[in-house]
Amino acid sequence: MVSERALNVLRVIVQDFIDSSEPVASKAIAERPGFGVSAATIRNDMALLEEEDLIAAPHTSAGRIPTDKGYRVFVDSLTHHKPLSAAQRSAIERFLDQSVDLDDTLTRTVRMLSQLTNQVALIQYPTFGTARVRHVELLPMDSERVMVILITDSGHVDQSVVNWTEIPDDAVVGEIRATINEAVMGKSLDDVQIALQGLPAQASPERREILERLVDGVCRNLEAHRTNRLLVAGAANLVRTETDFSDSVYPVLEAIEEQVTVLKLFTEMQEGGQDVLARIGREMSAPLSETSVVAGSYHSGETDKGVVGVLGPTRMDYPGNMAAVHAVARYLTRLLDGQSGTGDK
Repeated sequence: MVSERALNVLRVIVQDFIDSSEPVASKAIAERPGFGVSAATIRNDMALLEEEDLIAAPHTSAGRIPTDKGYRVFVDSLTHHKPLSAAQRSAIERFLDQSVDLDDTLTRTVRMLSQLTNQVALIQYPTFGTARVRHVELLPMDSERVMVILITDSGHVDQSVVNWTEIPDDAVVGEIRATINEAVMGKSLDDVQIALQGLPAQASPERREILERLVDGVCRNLEAHRTNRLLVAGAANLVRTETDFSDSVYPVLEAIEEQVTVLKLFTEMQEGGQDVLARIGREMSAPLSETSVVAGSYHSGETDKGVVGVLGPTRMDYPGNMAAVHAVARYLTRLLDGQSGTGDK
């Protein structure tokens, strides 16, 4: 257990190292206003912090840098999110308010978050399995193709183009539309595929082939949405911080590109139940063990949830990044809830 003064010393070391990337010496801390003790006393505090594995000496210099454990104590001591400036909040609103659909909204969000934090920004598409179907529309495009539009109660719009051998007349299209809507309206996306797959067998012979093609196209599209997906922006920011890594950053970039490791981490962090969480260094397995991830949950409608966050070196601006993730996640939720008609939360 360390004293409150020693914890203040740790906070100074963390903040100064984040700002300068240089080891922090006792003399520099003692000269700061507010401590009122000698450099020798600060050195004693630093010795205690080192015994607790909260700071370490990177080489023979007199300065110290935070360890992963030290960053963790620092993050856990943050009592509130640093507010974004009025200009930052206004920029978020202006940029995201111009979005036209879910894909555009998420693309804009991940770009904005990367610009706000100068980190790699990541956003997980919301899981739509529990969303319910509001309506299905069929729009013939030409003599060989029809667009199937499926709209959920969370405002998600799924579009798929299906080929058919010969376009039926408007009356038949209307009958097929009514048949599909009767089968799927109000059902969750997890149940829709089962409901659709039974339709062709119940149809008359002249409708069966058309329904088979429509069902196959819609089910393939829905299956794609059951697979977790990530959008990424700002990977170049990680390359610019390569000196913060003991080895190459490319294994980290490969993990981001492959997505599996990050999606698994996001799922674990989402289960934590907090607005914003941080995973730091060796709290994660390789190749992310020299990075930190700050993430928060957002939702679209009542049940469709996703995660948005940033990834960078452990020497990152935790208060600023946590504030940015918190603000973006909250604004994204409000925006998507507005699109789905559920209102602000």
